[in-house]
Amino acid sequence: MHAHRTGVLTGAVGGAVVSFLITSAFAAPPERLAPEAIQSTFFNGQPFTATTNSNVKFKMTFTPDGKMARVPAGGRGSKGEGTWKLSKDGFCTAWKGAGANCFTVVRAGENKWSVLKGSTIMATWSK
Repeated sequence: MHAHRTGVLTGAVGGAVVSFLITSAFAAPPERLAPEAIQSTFFNGQPFTATTNSNVKFKMTFTPDGKMARVPAGGRGSKGEGTWKLSKDGFCTAWKGAGANCFTVVRAGENKWSVLKGSTIMATWSK
């Protein structure tokens, strides 16, 4: 009788673990911001903070007329300006002296968003 009870308990715990793993594997992907939401949230002329993967912070300003500027918020990084436009899945930028790149934006927490190029996080935006 004792062995039977252990088998039932093990089976129940094993089932719960399998159920958890399946649920985790099919969890919803992070919420991707639609291009219009990117524009209304960030590209409205109000500055916000962008932090690169190497922890360099910039004050970013994207104006509704398609212009953008960055100013280092610490001792590292360089000023820049360029243009932006919305794309089908997100937005594209062209900094002066650099080629165009396109990105998507996904929610990464309270007042935080990840900026992705393909599946690679390029920066974190916060406001």
